[in-house]
Amino acid sequence: MLNPPSTALPPDFDSRHFRHALSQFATGITVITTRLNEDKFLGLTASSFNSVSLDPPLVIWSLGDRAQSMPVFANNSHYVVNVLAADQKHLAERFASRVEDRFEGVEFTLSRTGLPILTGASAWFECFNRSRYPEGDHVIFVGEVEQCASKNQAPLVFHHGQFLTSTAL
Repeated sequence: MLNPPSTALPPDFDSRHFRHALSQFATGITVITTRLNEDKFLGLTASSFNSVSLDPPLVIWSLGDRAQSMPVFANNSHYVVNVLAADQKHLAERFASRVEDRFEGVEFTLSRTGLPILTGASAWFECFNRSRYPEGDHVIFVGEVEQCASKNQAPLVFHHGQFLTSTAL
């Protein structure tokens, strides 16, 4: 029996192959929102969301370390994870675009810390920005959930490079 190496072996594939393999995993779609300043908000589409712990209630998501929004998300005390419903593909596309004001014409209410909760989201989680971990070319954000709500709605899903909807509940 061989001894396993103490460090990772170099990958036997290129990034394109890896990206294609990852696209086979269907994920839900979220829009992460926070505040830029007194009257301006920031939001972005993310599919890298997951639960971590029930006690305390923790969730994670990740952001590319070169993202223009990185300093805002890294330094703000709170953010909201909005889980998109099947009929919100337009919001996923809008918050993934380079539109200057992604909130223009978008309906939302404010959380108790004054952050946008997107109207119609199937769930939302208001999080304290508990910790951040740089890994590879991303930063993993750990949020401690302070408040959340949900509706029984079909989800918006991302699979193989495209948005899909599911009627299964």
